[in-house]
Amino acid sequence: MQSSINKVISILFVCHGNICRSPMAEFMFKDMVQSKGLEHRFYTESAAVSTEEIGNSIYPPAKRCLTAHGIPFDKSKTARQITRSDYNRFDIIICMDRMNLRWLKYIIPDDPEQKVKLMMSYAGLDRDVADPWYTGDFETTYRDLDQSLEALLNQLLQKTSIE
Repeated sequence: MQSSINKVISILFVCHGNICRSPMAEFMFKDMVQSKGLEHRFYTESAAVSTEEIGNSIYPPAKRCLTAHGIPFDKSKTARQITRSDYNRFDIIICMDRMNLRWLKYIIPDDPEQKVKLMMSYAGLDRDVADPWYTGDFETTYRDLDQSLEALLNQLLQKTSIE
């Protein structure tokens, strides 16, 4: 039997359209774990709760923000909508804001395994990740994600090292 230390943890980041916050989180987390030599322990994707942007690539200002911080991203990444089957595919589903949680309930009505969380909760904060689609402020979004992703990774590493 495989120990939980060797188990790959799968994470799905979710936002409204899957062109700003969730792909930023996906690629920032991938870069974070890769820089620590932990990429073999995590599988990460991102998705949308809406259908509005399906097939569209990452929003250009989000790409510029990632590039400015030296975060590599898959240029072929396109938006997709979360599906009910994603609940079984992923260990953790992380929404960027409370509205995402409300929309998610139409797709995945139940969360019996308590997989669904809010991103900023990992940093101990009771608020949403700033939405750059409305603010145009991708740096604040980057800082929110950086703070929460670091806390998420630390929590996951602590949890898996004691199980």
